[in-house]
Amino acid sequence: MADVDRWYLSESRAFFAARAADWDAKFGDDMPRYTEAVRLAGVRPGHLVLDVGCGTGRALPALAAAAGPTGRVVGLDFTPGMLAAAHRAGRDDCATLLLADARRLPVADASADVIFAAGLVHHLPDPEAGLAELARVTRPGGTLAIFQPTGRAQLAARHGRTLRPGEPLSEERLGPLAASSGWRLTSYEDTPTRFLALATRH
Repeated sequence: MADVDRWYLSESRAFFAARAADWDAKFGDDMPRYTEAVRLAGVRPGHLVLDVGCGTGRALPALAAAAGPTGRVVGLDFTPGMLAAAHRAGRDDCATLLLADARRLPVADASADVIFAAGLVHHLPDPEAGLAELARVTRPGGTLAIFQPTGRAQLAARHGRTLRPGEPLSEERLGPLAASSGWRLTSYEDTPTRFLALATRH
């Protein structure tokens, strides 16, 4: 576990830290897709929403608007540079920002109504354990939204590769992974312009 931790934290932080400053400039046209994904995730007034792996916080304004003044939104990311970019963009005005590892969240059991996870699950070294940790902090009946503002094939092509069978976000694998970690997959969409899988906490 220690070796995995060192690899995952150091490599992933280095990857995202190098890209944090111009992340929004590069991907700013994705914002409407985030807003629509938040709508489909079913965030309601009064909800406690966790944006796990929030990056520069692009989803936070839409999540906060949906949760309303009686709700609360917390954005968590393990890259200080990403959170600094979120602060510079003023997104801490609508959400609490925390430096945290998605695999060990500083959140009480069964407390969140909605987990929003954009571009997170496929980066985790152990997706099943990661999904189980997201389940731990979600109340029964709560929702997990796994989102990417582009389809899986398009994202793979952007990184110069093709999709392989059995990847964590493939439909044939994500359903069983979700089921074994406390979730029931309720919808799955993978189009050129959006990946969105919704699951309900058992």
